[in-house]
Amino acid sequence: MGTIYILWQRQIKRYLRSKARILGSLGQPILFLLALGFGFGPTFAKAGGGDYLSFLAPGIIAMSIIFTATFSGMEVIWDRQFGFLKETLVAPVSRVKIMLGRTLGGATVAVFQGLIVLLIAMLAGAQVGNWFMIPVAILFMFLIALLFTAVGTAIASVLEDMQGFQLIVNFFIMPLFFLSGALFPLDALPGIITLIVRLNPLSYGVDGIRGALTGTSAIGMPTDFVVLILVTGFFLWVGSYLFSKIQM
Repeated sequence: MGTIYILWQRQIKRYLRSKARILGSLGQPILFLLALGFGFGPTFAKAGGGDYLSFLAPGIIAMSIIFTATFSGMEVIWDRQFGFLKETLVAPVSRVKIMLGRTLGGATVAVFQGLIVLLIAMLAGAQVGNWFMIPVAILFMFLIALLFTAVGTAIASVLEDMQGFQLIVNFFIMPLFFLSGALFPLDALPGIITLIVRLNPLSYGVDGIRGALTGTSAIGMPTDFVVLILVTGFFLWVGSYLFSKIQM
């Protein structure tokens, strides 16, 4: 556990010491939140959908988390290029523990980002239906962060080029985000879109956060939780396997 804790702590310290990183990663979520929330809010309300800002906030929180979590995998490539990863891998500790420590650290950082976006959303006017469900929302946020940090680590473990990593992650993340129900309700969608949404693991994370914060869940929070646990466990295994095969 000491190895996992030290690597987790390293990720947290790097995050807290980089004020530019904290502020820069909030730009896109705030833009989406304010532009879409206030731009489409009146239209959404007229259509009988209620408060669009409150509906949108869980999706934007998830967006902030998945980008922060997935791009934490880039640190694997960075550490490989500058030699830190080699020093870590030759240490007499399990590579699985190294991967878990980095993954938990990246996931924790991503949850911090999500909490900041949640606070900004509430200041902008988003409503929380039940304050006692906030810990449940944080649990879903952590599962999303853990899942996509593992995905980022898995991708970075087979790549050596930062530019290639960024292109692949953007190609992978943007469709997942837009087809997760983050920006629109999941009911009354065409059949093929509904199928894609149901196969998208992020859909269950967004729905779980939305259910906890607003009390409305299109899929069902127990289903959301079970699916996220299973998918996260699978990708943690994949990420651990690929990380253990890294050649220096």
